[in-house]
Amino acid sequence: MRAVVQRVTKALMEVDGRTVASIGRGLVAYVGFGPGDDAADFQYMTDKIRHLRVFEDGDGKMNLSVEDLGLGILFVPNFTLYGDCRHGRRPSYSGGAPVEEARGSFAAFIQYAKDQGVVCEQGIFQADMQIEQHCDGPVTLLLDSKRTF
Repeated sequence: MRAVVQRVTKALMEVDGRTVASIGRGLVAYVGFGPGDDAADFQYMTDKIRHLRVFEDGDGKMNLSVEDLGLGILFVPNFTLYGDCRHGRRPSYSGGAPVEEARGSFAAFIQYAKDQGVVCEQGIFQADMQIEQHCDGPVTLLLDSKRTF
């Protein structure tokens, strides 16, 4: 499982011109799934994202997490995180999970996060999502549950 996490002051997601998710200050996490991702990957990623210390404390140091501050996370399903651009100019997505497996993984991941008490909103799997976000910093981090980077 992979994620691109960005600190935001606010974020809004629309599908077909209708707002389906929004958060104020918090994190937007674009998440993609690889073949065989399981509960251990969901646990690692949920725990890592909710405890990332990327918000300033009273001394101006990035020392606080969304968990510490009670902020929200907007999870966006994004298969392109498994895009391989090493050869040619058209990315290959063969490294990602097949569609139905990824759909199930996204649903299981969101359920796990909610069961852990994470304040979260979510995108719609395979929808054409329009996302407006106000990056803060910017702070952008790459995560991989297999720890390949």
